[in-house]
Amino acid sequence: MIDCKGMVLRDAGLPAPYADSQPLKLETVTLLDPKPSDLVVKVIGAGLCHSDLSFMDGNRIGTLPMLMGHEGAGEVVEVGAGVDDVKVGDKVVFQFAPSCGRCEMCQSGRPQICLAAVKARGEGGLLSGGSRIRDANGEKIAHFTGISCFAEYAVVNRGSVVVIDDPIPLVDAAVFGCAVMTGTGAVLNTARIQAGESVAVFGLGGVGLCGVMGAKASGAEIIIGVDLEEAKREKAIELGATHTFDARDPELASKVADLTRGGVDVAVELAGAIKAMEGAYSVLRRGGRLVTAGLTPSGAKFGFDHGDLVANEKAVIGSYMGSSVPVRDIPRFLRMYHAGALPVDKLIDGYLGFEEVNAGFDRLAQGKALRQLLAPHGVNRA
Repeated sequence: MIDCKGMVLRDAGLPAPYADSQPLKLETVTLLDPKPSDLVVKVIGAGLCHSDLSFMDGNRIGTLPMLMGHEGAGEVVEVGAGVDDVKVGDKVVFQFAPSCGRCEMCQSGRPQICLAAVKARGEGGLLSGGSRIRDANGEKIAHFTGISCFAEYAVVNRGSVVVIDDPIPLVDAAVFGCAVMTGTGAVLNTARIQAGESVAVFGLGGVGLCGVMGAKASGAEIIIGVDLEEAKREKAIELGATHTFDARDPELASKVADLTRGGVDVAVELAGAIKAMEGAYSVLRRGGRLVTAGLTPSGAKFGFDHGDLVANEKAVIGSYMGSSVPVRDIPRFLRMYHAGALPVDKLIDGYLGFEEVNAGFDRLAQGKALRQLLAPHGVNRA
């Protein structure tokens, strides 16, 4: 067993600013010994993501108390008795959708929506069953997406990590566990953008900007970034967008139609907002496809003109974790990073200690940050 520090969410929906209400409490937790198919990882970096924020603010529902954090990277310090392909000292990136390899989704080549994993995630446990986290009173704490990396150490199932042999600073590699897989994956894997197509990306946070970079890497001819924040639109131009628009522009659809052949081939919604979904659908050309990987609040509904969908043969496609197969895609995206096609280091705003995390989520909620990284053991970019 390991005693370590971790950020625990006990009360969702506390008011902002979070620097004052402190929804994430720094606690000393006990990590139970790993089961045969588990690992213990020393967390080197963990990204602050809107997915964490959506549980903190109550827009999405989880099992509480819960130790937060799902985007991260670290070093293996202990290996379960049944694991023979990972060793102590290996560098790993966490991935929040492990797969059992046996259910119908895994068998059909879609491991990112494994049925066993979604059940375990909903129960706040690991794919190997149950929680390995206890508080100071011995009470169970739920895992967040089977990872819980806002901590010094994490116990995870073997399937929740991808071993990397890469010179990238491990603290920075954290962003490949969610932002890169979700944003770049939505473009390359789900939308499968072809060279010469036109693309509009709605929502230019860390995930959305990874979508912009993915669109550029795919050879898209016109890449349009749409967001409320001017600074994010400027960053999108820096990272490959050819044009940007304010999401509040009442003439957005007509301006995009004038710029393209009556609309874009692909619209990618990465904001997690119904308004963004509506805007994305409005800019599609005939035969266009809308890919959405943003998570809206639980129960939110998106509507469209059914006749338009059919008569113009449009498509609306969901994308979970960018339809990524992590063991294939994380190394692939790392190669693209080193080739200069995915300069994701430009998304990193800074590195935080535990005491700064709640304030970091204020900045994220206010649109003032792209990717802030918790460094539980201090920053080492060697």
